[in-house]
Amino acid sequence: MFAAAAPILFVLIWSTGFIVARAVIPFVSPELFLTARLLLTVLLLGTAAAVAREALPRGRRLGLHLTAGAMLHGFYLCMSWWAVGRGMPAGIMSLLGSLQPLMVAVASFGLFGERLAARSWAGLGVAIAGVGCVLAPTLMKSGVGSVDVWGAIAAVVAVLGMTAGTMIQRGALSSDPIRISGAVQNAGGAVVAIVATLAIGQYHWDNRPILWIGLAWSVLALSAAGLSLLVWMVRHQGATRVSSLLLLVPMLAAIEAWALFGETLGPIQITGFVLALGGVLLARARPKAPIPEPA
Repeated sequence: MFAAAAPILFVLIWSTGFIVARAVIPFVSPELFLTARLLLTVLLLGTAAAVAREALPRGRRLGLHLTAGAMLHGFYLCMSWWAVGRGMPAGIMSLLGSLQPLMVAVASFGLFGERLAARSWAGLGVAIAGVGCVLAPTLMKSGVGSVDVWGAIAAVVAVLGMTAGTMIQRGALSSDPIRISGAVQNAGGAVVAIVATLAIGQYHWDNRPILWIGLAWSVLALSAAGLSLLVWMVRHQGATRVSSLLLLVPMLAAIEAWALFGETLGPIQITGFVLALGGVLLARARPKAPIPEPA
């Protein structure tokens, strides 16, 4: 029963990441909210790790965890929330995040010389064309619902930061216990959020119920339940199936943003959504093993 329900719960939870951002940003400084979210997540996961008696990573491994967390939880979240604050629709920001597997594949090709099949290059081209279709009308629009070039650049740079954090975690770090790893990496992200808060110097917090609800959901649902479901599915159902599930997140986020905030996508943007997600799926599809000829 749980095995069947886990994918549904995960997609529903994960799709709300930028819905929360869209809901709370009018009432709070994004960096301040992220600082509170990450620090509370450190407290939650750190307590769970202490109860489970998970050992704290040391030396170089500790530094790698902190760096990965700074990129994944700090840099990525701060830049993407800043983009949402400048008008980037939640559904489109979620779509850009779904391109991360493609960017990891390209980075692996450039940095480690891993082979990238022609199918992957084709998928990358299709996905880029789709993203262009999605972003172009938003960038050309003026007034309510528009986003400037800097917001679009911030969104793309945020995905690059997430890709870098994922690359750092490849290999030995993936074997560390999830609770202590999550606590340390969220601490690395919290440092970035604190620095961003101090640098920008905005401490606005409109003490409304929506902020506390959004904060509780971000810590308990997104950071705790969502991450735990992700790890459980990767270990019990395979990374390929989880990657396919992630392709459902942008579409569900776009539907939620339409229902809650009235965000709409034009025909060209809907076509771009299909192209971008289809490109990711094409690039990550595995060729069928050839049928051996009888002796």
